[in-house]
Amino acid sequence: MTEKLQKVLARQGLGSRREIERWISEGRVTINERVADLGDRISGAERVRLDGKYLRLKPVQQVLPRVIAYHKDVGTVCSRSDPEGRRSVFEDFPRIRAGRWVLVGRLDINTTGLLLATTDGELANRLMHPKYEIKREYAVRIYGDVTPQMLRNLLQGVQLEDGMARFESITEVGGEGKNHWFTVILHEGRNREVRRLWETQGVQVNRLSRNLFGSVRMPRRLKKGGCEELERAQIEELYASVKLASPYEQVEERTAVRSQAKINRLLSKNAVIKKARSKKPPAKQTQTKKSVTKKTAGKNAKSVWPKKRA
Repeated sequence: MTEKLQKVLARQGLGSRREIERWISEGRVTINERVADLGDRISGAERVRLDGKYLRLKPVQQVLPRVIAYHKDVGTVCSRSDPEGRRSVFEDFPRIRAGRWVLVGRLDINTTGLLLATTDGELANRLMHPKYEIKREYAVRIYGDVTPQMLRNLLQGVQLEDGMARFESITEVGGEGKNHWFTVILHEGRNREVRRLWETQGVQVNRLSRNLFGSVRMPRRLKKGGCEELERAQIEELYASVKLASPYEQVEERTAVRSQAKINRLLSKNAVIKKARSKKPPAKQTQTKKSVTKKTAGKNAKSVWPKKRA
């Protein structure tokens, strides 16, 4: 069984599949001392190197993913390093021994709210892919007058620099004066898409926060800058939403197979031992010296039963 190189490396938590594809295109990855190509497939037994460093690849069935929900604050960036020295969201993530955290989409520096990160690059790639139409919900505060015609335009679709875009739904939730709060839902995550959609109608977004991504909603008590590990049921729901098999079932299946194999080996070993014992000839009985009595001593009675001294 083989899989695409970028897919295997993404599942190891080395990065998103798109990022790894870029590494391969740049010639940074080798397979058995040969520069890898995008179409290469591996089984996991090959010697794979990244920037000359050997990668120890674990079987997929032995790698359990982790997913965290993070409450992003204004002023933090979604890059690992920033030339301007601004705080990165990665500084707040838990440390991990193997692999690394891969962001599921990004939020711009002025947007707050829910941000997901996972150690499974393949899961991150699918959650971000437009093909799966993962639901995203935002709370947005608009400065300016919003008319019914504007809302119809945003629901029907407007032209952006990178193509047509629209909201799936818009719900007004209140506000005072020129500021009005809305809840909007869309099924893609282009760069600054929510802000750009509203700007086509001549109004300004002055507050934006993401409340939901896919099946995960922002935990109520999660403070800004804080992380919360998702439970198994939540992770399995994310995998199902992008048509990926549950990693837990794979691990449990592999564990059951290995346990059964171990039991079979022990049973086979015991059967061999029993068979060997059944074929072994009976042990020879050692002759024991017959007990000597006065009656059987005969001529040798003197030597066996010495006389008492006078």
